[in-house]
Amino acid sequence: MLLSLATWPEIDRYLENRRSIVIPIGSTEQHGPNGLLGTDAICPEVIAKSAAELSDKPMLVGPTFNVGCAQHHLAFSGTITLRPSTMIAAIHDWCASLRQHGFQRIYWLNGHGGNVATIGAAFAEVYAERSLQGPEPLIPALTLKQRNWWELSGIPALCQKLHPVGEGFHATASEVAVTYAAYPDQVKDVEMSPKVAPVASFTDAKNYRATFPDGRIGSDPSQATPENGQAIIDTAAKALVADFNAFDTATVA
Repeated sequence: MLLSLATWPEIDRYLENRRSIVIPIGSTEQHGPNGLLGTDAICPEVIAKSAAELSDKPMLVGPTFNVGCAQHHLAFSGTITLRPSTMIAAIHDWCASLRQHGFQRIYWLNGHGGNVATIGAAFAEVYAERSLQGPEPLIPALTLKQRNWWELSGIPALCQKLHPVGEGFHATASEVAVTYAAYPDQVKDVEMSPKVAPVASFTDAKNYRATFPDGRIGSDPSQATPENGQAIIDTAAKALVADFNAFDTATVA
């Protein structure tokens, strides 16, 4: 069930039985010469949608938070970023909006490593708002969870099996494969040089571009295929259903 394709009465009926929602969150940034700019948003979005279709229980998927913290990619055309403070404020407002309607648990399915610290800081802001109201807060409790899709059960082993050499750390073969499965008409045939990109540290956008001229880190995404991507989506969707159900029913101290 997609929030964007539901009516408000349908959301009311959903809330009669379940107070949890999945929010895909990612980024709009360069992903090497053959990776789509929307990769980090597409991956969690397509996995969440597949999970909702697979789930035996109604599972609500919210709109994708598709611009994140990507300042280090700004030397590549098309990248859009938020300042960490802006992203924290936006996540806080999303949470406050959903809480107002009765949602109690929000599962953020993340697709961008550069978002991790900022999402964690946003969670701290949400919790602090209630804590600072004292021993009898007026704001209802809200439980938040962040999960990177590539860490879902079975995914690390599957990605290693599918791409034993050149999986890499950015513009990975697996994430590009997922986008190709979602959009097979967007498959790009690009020769990589070097075949496997270098691995190093980086700071700002200029330094990143100088260190990784074509945008990749340690990867060979030319091996990405729609077939591999679909295998990853199927495994991730199944794992997400189980993880979301556990989150939905977990006891909060």
